[in-house]
Amino acid sequence: MIINFVDRDIRKRSVFQFLLLFCMLPFTETYAQQSAIKLVPQPADLQMHNGFVKIKDAISVFIDPRSGVSKLYAKELFQEIGIQPVWRNKEKDAVVVLKLTKSQVIDESYSLQISLKEKGAIIASSPSKNGLLNALQTIRQLAVKEDQQTGFPLCTINDKPRFGWRAYMLDESRHFHGKIVVKKLLDEMARLKLNTFHWHLVDDPGWRVEIKKYPRLTSVGSKGDHTHMSKGISPVKWDSLYNNRPGQFYTQADIREIVAYAIDRGIRIIPEIEVPGHASASIYAYPWLGASSRKKNEGIRGDLYDITDPKVVKFLQDVLDEIISLFPSKIIHIGGDEANYSHWKESKEINEFMKANNIPTYSDLQVWAINRMSKYISSKGYRMIGWNEITGDNIRNEAHVEAGKSEKLAKGTLVQFWDGDVSLVNKAIEKGYDVVNSDRLFTYLDYPYETTSFEKAYAFNPIPNGISAADSYKVLGLGCQMWGEFTPTSDRVYYQTFPRIAAFAETGWVAPEKKGNYLDFRNRLSQIEEIWKTKGYIKDQEGRY
Repeated sequence: MIINFVDRDIRKRSVFQFLLLFCMLPFTETYAQQSAIKLVPQPADLQMHNGFVKIKDAISVFIDPRSGVSKLYAKELFQEIGIQPVWRNKEKDAVVVLKLTKSQVIDESYSLQISLKEKGAIIASSPSKNGLLNALQTIRQLAVKEDQQTGFPLCTINDKPRFGWRAYMLDESRHFHGKIVVKKLLDEMARLKLNTFHWHLVDDPGWRVEIKKYPRLTSVGSKGDHTHMSKGISPVKWDSLYNNRPGQFYTQADIREIVAYAIDRGIRIIPEIEVPGHASASIYAYPWLGASSRKKNEGIRGDLYDITDPKVVKFLQDVLDEIISLFPSKIIHIGGDEANYSHWKESKEINEFMKANNIPTYSDLQVWAINRMSKYISSKGYRMIGWNEITGDNIRNEAHVEAGKSEKLAKGTLVQFWDGDVSLVNKAIEKGYDVVNSDRLFTYLDYPYETTSFEKAYAFNPIPNGISAADSYKVLGLGCQMWGEFTPTSDRVYYQTFPRIAAFAETGWVAPEKKGNYLDFRNRLSQIEEIWKTKGYIKDQEGRY
């Protein structure tokens, strides 16, 4: 049986002259093949119904004006699947309806109903903008193109994420990639319902964000990269060697543009500004920042900030002020990993400061400094996150590192686990901290596929053994990290990222009992993989599976 309806409102508009066709088809094997639902991430609850909706050319769409969903972005998604949206101001006049049920910003859940109604055939509802954006991504994946029409299987979906923190990190200090690449990555994050872009903008090789109060951070600090560092070029030659090389960084206007682009896609951007180590680029620009560099008035590779100097503290606060003005995410990442304490150990002034303030170890000094950063960040209404060395633990049990004895990390600080025994996650939670699990053995995208296979990435569970059900909420989610030492080109970034990013998106979204097995996941991902091949993100499968 075939039932035809005409969207009369569109028919009346002579400029369109489009036909809306609904078809109820018998549920046969052929139908099952053409409309098999392949969604990544897997929805929490999916019910299929017998039937299929086909739409030709145009469709009337209502987007709840309270939601904040960008019509420009929604139009892009509809056009991608072969539909021209015609906006309606009233829900009752639209075939596709995106409506806000209440205002719960952090609730990313949504409901989606696809039926054979003349109006409201596709209804998505959610408590939040991001929930409606998640529904749009599901609609996008459900679309089937056939005979110059776009079809949707009849179904009911009630969906929500397992974790509220589902992150992808891009390191642009070591190799700079630019706005076009970042926007492409944000587009694919949105497709997979990832909601956090962790932007590693500064490190030893380069400083990539404009700070107007300290222009040498970019006029000097942005001209190097990992290639420069790996060749061991002396900081004395920094300016002369790179004087004619253009800086590689984002202006503040660039940052605002990218942040707005991400927000339209339901993604927050969390910037990382490293303290106290991984600071060579800024110390090359201003040697007075460094514990060792200030003595020679020359940047020394691997130096640490002299965080006991009020002038250095003021520098960091000035930088944070400008960063906070650019990023409305309410979270700032301060790094805190791999600090080479030898630079503090060799400073007479720093050791005298520690003695005068009863700070027994350099690990304690780092926690002391980071707590001051946390207090300042909190005063701005933001929250601080750092790699798990910020707890003061000797995470690798290194002989030359003495764990902290006196200082306790400030309450409310987020701990991002990346290295050490996984029991450190349990330890941080027991001490009252929320944790983001980025265990490098599973989530580091710079690792080769031979080390971290696609299947191994899919097997990652962010909640380690030994954490009680009552405490599991303290694991906020996961991050996957695209470190940049060996990604000088965008093609290499794509090779390392795709398709593994999908495994982390699924793990971050789907409850363990719903996750299913790897082969099922690969089958559901096949449609997206074809899109990635078309875009050039996947060019072959050698070594990836």
